[in-house]
Amino acid sequence: MLPPVAVAPFRWQDGERLVRFGRGTRAEAPDLVGDGYALLTTERALAAAPELADRAASVHHVPPGVVDELSARLRPEVSAELLVALGGGRVIDVAKALAAADPPRRVAAIPTTLSAAEMTGVHRHAAGVAPETPRVRPSVVLDDPALSASQPPADLAASAANALGHAVEAPLTTLASPVPTLAAHAGARLLWEGLADEDVSDQDRDRLALGALLGGYAIDGAGYGLHHVLSQTAVRVAGIGHGPANAILLPHSLPALSRRRPAGVEALAEALDADPVSVAAALARRTGVVRLRDAGVPAERLAECADAAAQRFELALTPPAAERDELLAIYQAAW
Repeated sequence: MLPPVAVAPFRWQDGERLVRFGRGTRAEAPDLVGDGYALLTTERALAAAPELADRAASVHHVPPGVVDELSARLRPEVSAELLVALGGGRVIDVAKALAAADPPRRVAAIPTTLSAAEMTGVHRHAAGVAPETPRVRPSVVLDDPALSASQPPADLAASAANALGHAVEAPLTTLASPVPTLAAHAGARLLWEGLADEDVSDQDRDRLALGALLGGYAIDGAGYGLHHVLSQTAVRVAGIGHGPANAILLPHSLPALSRRRPAGVEALAEALDADPVSVAAALARRTGVVRLRDAGVPAERLAECADAAAQRFELALTPPAAERDELLAIYQAAW
């Protein structure tokens, strides 16, 4: 079992990226991002931190949708050199896509969910941008748990399942190495501790926020494979949210990952001091939606999801690369 991880504020200069973590750190935003930026956000996020609009040159609300289409739509409207993303994974990924489309631009990310998009350089490009265009990782991350772990209980559990998916899969890819693996195991333990009780305290939310940050760091370094391909494809093809997709699918993808990397999943169980499948299933129950059909996915869409997932090159990072029949069987088990 891992030793306890201290959950306390910190400032981390990680190469070109500054990460500031801790409850109350949102007050440092003026010093970290200045003014005159373009603020990308949502109504919920802006209501939680309205002061960020005061120093912005422009405010752009990011509606529901997919990142490549949203960023292409917003591209003519967003002209600032610094893009501040206040929101969840969709908002942050749109900011990254916009920065990549028209360099040089920087992104400062202030997350309001546990997506950990702020910790990665992974995102879809805006429609029309060449696939080989370099991607963007936020240069400033301000993670205040009062914002990043602020969702209501069911949504928070789904977001935590998304974060747990990062922590589960990062140590199991062919790109895994000791540093991201250690971060992933610590993150997984914090995420499980943060939702161990029905009543989620501020201290629990701090654990969740740090766990998500560490899992995001890990997945950025080690990439992803089978589980994330399944989840991301369900989001894009079947139209469900990232959090629910991860929550529903993780109890079913974990056995497939265990067959491929038994020692890696055993190490995860030791870090959690619990069975990973049981932990994933418990998180799914906390969301209130444990089956794909409960999330509104019709049975006839499963084959389409499997067809699309089978085309993803990331499957090779958790070898042997899953074939369509295995992918379909996992979707069916989760339905």
